[in-house]
Amino acid sequence: MRIRRPLAIGAAVFAVLVLVLLMIAPDESVRLTPAAFVRLPIDLIVGLGLILVLPPKARRVAVPVIGVLLGVLAVLKILSLGFSTVLDRPFDPVADWSFLGSGATYLRLSSGRPVEIAAIVGAILLGLLVLVLAVVAFRSLARVSVEHRTPAAATLGVLAVGWVILAITGAQLVTAVPVAGRDGYDRVRQVTSGIEDQRQFIAALKQDRFRDVPPDQLLTGLRGKDVVFAIVESYGRTALEHPEIAPQIDQVLADGTARLARAGYAARSGYLTSPVVGGGSWLADSTLLSGLWVDNQQRYDTLTASDRLTLTSAFAKTGGRSVAVMPATVAGFPEGEFFGYDQVYASKDLAYKGPLYAFAMMPDQYTLSQFQQRERSKADRPPVMAVIPLISSHAPWEPVPTLRPWDQVGDGSTFEEKPGAGDSADLVIHRDPARLRKDYRTAITYSLETIISYVETYGDDNLVLVFLGDHQPAPAVTGPGAGHDVPITIVARDRALLDRTASWGWTDGLRPAPTAPVWPMDQFRDRFLTAFS
Repeated sequence: MRIRRPLAIGAAVFAVLVLVLLMIAPDESVRLTPAAFVRLPIDLIVGLGLILVLPPKARRVAVPVIGVLLGVLAVLKILSLGFSTVLDRPFDPVADWSFLGSGATYLRLSSGRPVEIAAIVGAILLGLLVLVLAVVAFRSLARVSVEHRTPAAATLGVLAVGWVILAITGAQLVTAVPVAGRDGYDRVRQVTSGIEDQRQFIAALKQDRFRDVPPDQLLTGLRGKDVVFAIVESYGRTALEHPEIAPQIDQVLADGTARLARAGYAARSGYLTSPVVGGGSWLADSTLLSGLWVDNQQRYDTLTASDRLTLTSAFAKTGGRSVAVMPATVAGFPEGEFFGYDQVYASKDLAYKGPLYAFAMMPDQYTLSQFQQRERSKADRPPVMAVIPLISSHAPWEPVPTLRPWDQVGDGSTFEEKPGAGDSADLVIHRDPARLRKDYRTAITYSLETIISYVETYGDDNLVLVFLGDHQPAPAVTGPGAGHDVPITIVARDRALLDRTASWGWTDGLRPAPTAPVWPMDQFRDRFLTAFS
């Protein structure tokens, strides 16, 4: 008995400390500094104040209910910290639940099924533990407050007045972290904002100046051309500007510009601002193709259930063939019908027989080789527009293969094993930043060299290549405040075709200048359709 009481008191004190820390913590990892914890959480103040005014019977019901609500807020805080670490933004309780499934898929592909299962079980247990701690902590605080009602009421009154003053003055010790904390209100506001966002997006869907353009007036400047959108995973502006990464990438792009010029090609480059960072490639891809800003799953689901004209469906309307080559798609892709694809080549369709590399997937060279064999090498075929996500530069970024002669790619079995290929990968956020940047630099270098080599080997007068990044890599690579910009380049041998883009103001060559134009990614569809229609 003498031991049980101190243990119970210690457990209660620990629970209270954990709850208070979670209530006052900011929801973005970049703001996790000691000063950010100097906050007054109004949710806890209001909860305890409510307990003091309720009669005993109602209080017995209110204590666990408020404890659970505070626990839910704490769980959402933990999720937001994780999201900001990887995706550079807080968790959205309306639109972001699907990202949890995407995170589990990443763990399975990069680290194996056991790691995925362990992570899911661990996350569930952590969530339950936080809820239990919140209920225990609030019950302990409520009991002490009721037993010492007068001093508790006075203390809460002072804290409430102080919170109001701090809220009115907007006091902040850390940028964007108000000292007057209001997690509950902020979460409710997120939900209402999500509902309003959906309403606005539906309205935007109905406005499309290209919807009723006749097929014979669409993309007339690309008649007879094969148009390839090669979307390089995580190829962000950081690759061109970070001092530990840019020198090597700059050399690759400079050499590539010279090599393609010798082969008769010209290129122009600019920047797009992606709707996402660190992940959510399908949101960026759909933004590019649809001309709508798709930055959450709710918008994506609404978009793909609509009849919105996309670049690929527009190309198909003109009599061309539209395909997607998706090496990372391991399940079905029902959205293919929305995008107007005549054919979707998923991972299983590409029949890769070689060793696995980064993200436990096939190399970019194999992906492009399969596209060439299955589509562009066919005789008497219509022009093709292809969307090809290239994933050798997907986190965790190592290992990557060595570029091979294209006539030796075959079924992939000739690719060499690399140390670490197929092994369990460390979580990106837990690895040394210098190592992360080195691995990222190596992977981006491989993807860019593969694209350049493809054009040299298989390019012709009818090839139009657009390659771009889908989003910036995770903040662990970029550092804070890196933004959402990604490079984009158009390559063609037909100079008259490139002249149609003269008004864009893009930089000549494969590397956009620092002063090159920056467009929101959702503007690209209309600019592309306007230039070539």
